[in-house]
Amino acid sequence: MNYILLIIGFLLLIKGADTFVVGSSSIARIFKVPTLIIGLTIVAFGTSAPEAAVSVTAALKGSNDMAIANVVGSNIFNLLCVVGIAAIINPIKVQKSTIIKEFPFAILAAVVLMILAHDVKFQGYSENLLTRADGLMLLALFGIFMYYLIEMALTSKEEMNIDQAKENISIGKSVFMSILGIIGILIGGQMVVNSASSIAITLGMSENLVGLTIVAIGTSLPEFVTSVIAARKGESDIAIGNVVGSNLFNILFVLGISSTISNIPVHPIVFIDMLVMIIVTILTCVFAATKKSVNKIEGIFLVLIYILYMVFVIIRQ
Repeated sequence: MNYILLIIGFLLLIKGADTFVVGSSSIARIFKVPTLIIGLTIVAFGTSAPEAAVSVTAALKGSNDMAIANVVGSNIFNLLCVVGIAAIINPIKVQKSTIIKEFPFAILAAVVLMILAHDVKFQGYSENLLTRADGLMLLALFGIFMYYLIEMALTSKEEMNIDQAKENISIGKSVFMSILGIIGILIGGQMVVNSASSIAITLGMSENLVGLTIVAIGTSLPEFVTSVIAARKGESDIAIGNVVGSNLFNILFVLGISSTISNIPVHPIVFIDMLVMIIVTILTCVFAATKKSVNKIEGIFLVLIYILYMVFVIIRQ
């Protein structure tokens, strides 16, 4: 039954995120918000909504290992599997601004998270915690990131026409879809946390392992679907931008909110995974910077790294 509930929870998360994005994007178009801002904010938040639902629910329920493992595991999956498989399907071209601004910001966010969480090493405390103060600091960085995105969109030299090609949806239906999407995300998040925790206890697995594997992959499915479809259509900006933007949302917004709700104890073993996250972020940035693209060979290499990482995580358990 727990496995069935886990699958239903994932389906609710994915469908809820999709419905929320469609409804919110429609509202934005009705009020003539530029499509670039829609993509950088609403879509990025929508694909990160499952991670937010799972981590916040985990924080509220005291399943703190899952809250942080879900974010770290999702970010690693996004960089290695989502970018890797998208590049195998169709080489991903990367904008110069993404290489010199957004990737460095993602690396900075990952490093800041590791420093804030490592209280024993850097502050001499008896345990490692992501506290409310740490959460507020992450949310402040998130505010800076949002300001950068909006300023970049508004000052862009490219013509920012409102997308008229999409089917118009009434304001009433758009609001209803947005609310329905949020409800699906919240219920799905609760089901995933409860069922995954039960499965972990039954199989003798730690919440940390479940968060890094099953839950991380499940909550990253919206990013995976979005980027793979974008790659097939040759929309490289969406494929790579969705991943980098979602990773920043996960660290700054999701963990910021989660640790503000409840202090998150950080198990020492998670720092290895945080280090992996930093390394693969730098590696993906280097691949992107070499020829301003991630090619098929590099994509295969990224996927192989993820397989090796999964083997390591399971053996470590």
